[in-house]
Amino acid sequence: MIKKQVKRNIVLGILFLLPVTFLLLLLPAKHNYNPLEVVNENVSELVGFTSDSNEKIILKDHITVLAFLGKKPMENAIAASNLKELVYDKFKGFKKFQIVVVVSNGTQDEVEQLKKEIQSYEDLKFWHFVYGDDNTINTLYSNLKSDSQLNQNLSTNSVFIIDKDLNQRGRTDDRSDNELAKNKPAYSLNSYDCIEVAIIKNKMSEDMRVLFTEYREKRKGNFDSSSRRANDLKGNNEQ
Repeated sequence: MIKKQVKRNIVLGILFLLPVTFLLLLLPAKHNYNPLEVVNENVSELVGFTSDSNEKIILKDHITVLAFLGKKPMENAIAASNLKELVYDKFKGFKKFQIVVVVSNGTQDEVEQLKKEIQSYEDLKFWHFVYGDDNTINTLYSNLKSDSQLNQNLSTNSVFIIDKDLNQRGRTDDRSDNELAKNKPAYSLNSYDCIEVAIIKNKMSEDMRVLFTEYREKRKGNFDSSSRRANDLKGNNEQ
């Protein structure tokens, strides 16, 4: 019995450390990446929300993926599952990372059902549900930069990256290399659609990785806030 318990703990430890190790190997070297741009400043803190956690859930000093599942969380089970598998499982080992899911008051039963739907071997230690009324949820969402509105159930498939200083991060220019070559008009990426697996696997995972790299370089005192991408755009505009 003891041997089985030890073996189980070893397996769980390996499963926990593998994503972190893999991502650390992929972290770009100094000056070899473009910092993830601030697309919106002064995002509101979580005021007026409650949670099931023993700790107070806040955005400040965390790297947060913020989601809105509203009045019917189970209707967004696919988006939540994609977020769990493609983002949470990759970054859960990084310090100060969290996913915060905004839901409506009175949805506790559905939330428990959703947890069972997306939970695997490990617990959702860094995944938090916060509860609020319609006005509180709408107020928080209106403080974000988004290309769409919450639906009638106060939910959206889009999630947002919020940094430790309450800045919303994204891409001020999300053009592909082909679009840049053709000098297409610039467009931004302010949020990430969890139904679109390619966006989550490629763009969002990459952007999260870059943001963690930025904070790592800041701790070392090596971070250069200038963006090579911004310089590239300047060069294109001058041609």
